[in-house]
Amino acid sequence: MSHYTDTLTQLGNATSLPRSPEEAVLERVPNPQAGTAFVVRFTQPEFTSLCPLTGQPDFAHLVIDYVPGDWLVESKSLKLFLGSFRNHGAFHEDCTVGIAKRLVELLDPAWLRIGGYWYPRGGMPIDVFWQTGAAPAGVWVPDQGVAPYRGRG
Repeated sequence: MSHYTDTLTQLGNATSLPRSPEEAVLERVPNPQAGTAFVVRFTQPEFTSLCPLTGQPDFAHLVIDYVPGDWLVESKSLKLFLGSFRNHGAFHEDCTVGIAKRLVELLDPAWLRIGGYWYPRGGMPIDVFWQTGAAPAGVWVPDQGVAPYRGRG
């Protein structure tokens, strides 16, 4: 790990939750398997943000899959970035797609997709899906495994 200490500012250090996604610092590390196509999955089943109009909390189960190129996202920085949405007001679509685009900008992955499975408020769940394009040939991409919302019936 010592060769990463010059570039990583959060891993191994006490780090406060950023006040906003704009202030959050996403960090990356070199992919030790660059040139090999594989899928990395991050699951955040307790993602929270705020409705930009009412200030009421919104909850989602996020699943982020990506095929890395030269870079991997450093997981602690991703956790802090996702946590920074806790007090951030944005619609479901903006949160979901904005997270994906920020990761694409940082990593320049071969492929990335995100599934935002939002819990209903006002009686209607809103699920948001985005990806950079078709997954690379020959890569196993499992189903995201999140059941559609069924409510009570």
